[in-house]
Amino acid sequence: MTPSPAAPPFDAERAIRMACQTLRIEAEALLQLQDQQGAGFAAVVETILRSSGRVVVMGMGKSGHVGRKIAATLASTGTPALFVHPAEASHGDLGMVTRGDVVLAISNSGESDELAAILPALKRLGVTLVGMTGRAESTLAAHSDLVLSNRVTQEACPLNLAPTASTTAQLALGDALAVALLDARGFRAEDFARSHPGGALGRKLLTHVHDIMRQGDAVPRVTPAAGCVEMMREMSAKGLGATAIVDGEGRAIGVFTDGDLRRAVEQGTDLRTLTAADLLRPSRPRSVRADALAVEAATLMEEACITTLLVHDAEGRLIGALNTNDLMRAKVI
Repeated sequence: MTPSPAAPPFDAERAIRMACQTLRIEAEALLQLQDQQGAGFAAVVETILRSSGRVVVMGMGKSGHVGRKIAATLASTGTPALFVHPAEASHGDLGMVTRGDVVLAISNSGESDELAAILPALKRLGVTLVGMTGRAESTLAAHSDLVLSNRVTQEACPLNLAPTASTTAQLALGDALAVALLDARGFRAEDFARSHPGGALGRKLLTHVHDIMRQGDAVPRVTPAAGCVEMMREMSAKGLGATAIVDGEGRAIGVFTDGDLRRAVEQGTDLRTLTAADLLRPSRPRSVRADALAVEAATLMEEACITTLLVHDAEGRLIGALNTNDLMRAKVI
């Protein structure tokens, strides 16, 4: 963009100072916002939880842009929500609002003409009206059943005019509402994944171990009586760089890896006379349940610094195995 002829010369240091000042003012606004939340905030959360309808978010201008994001965040975290433009509501879109809904109307001044125009209609519909405003004495606050305060003492704009700190406060308060609701609902990662099925996030949260594990004859396993040569053959044939050692009931009691083999050779151990039982480690091998999320298996492998993980069923019997290559092919890591 070409600067106006009357514009002063660009001052880089001043630009940085203005940026830091903006961040400081908005950070302070968010800290002040904490003290404004109390029983009223809890009442809004409880009202939405008990509602049989949706949360209908409304707002004009910058508040409308923030409102769209709040509606999207609520919807993706277990609270059905949508955004309705107040001006369009006056021309038919009010039909999207039904009895049992909770309307979250956002206006920093609380005097938005477009919102004020539909307040009587909202009352007739019998919805619960929650006003998010920076002015407790505003028209919106006076007509609301419940009020969320997003009052800020100053905008970051040096003219104290452009919505900056106030819209940041609105956005943060919307996030606070969504987080409180998801916590109250007992919302889990699996629930989040159901509304985010696409992309890397969906793969991480929807893929389970049983979806990608090797099973049946593809799982390397030997009995405790197996000799070292038999173990190495099993490891080579199955291509996992390890083999499970299982007892008579099919439970893994140990694991022998390529690394164990190298260490034994380096120490001069005569492997020809040893069995799998002789090479058992004192601790039980790392394993994961088949119904666990694949991302949990990846975390376990990372924490234990291992590349192969055994998979067991509810009774503890060995039913599968996977390694980091399996996780990478599934794009979990």
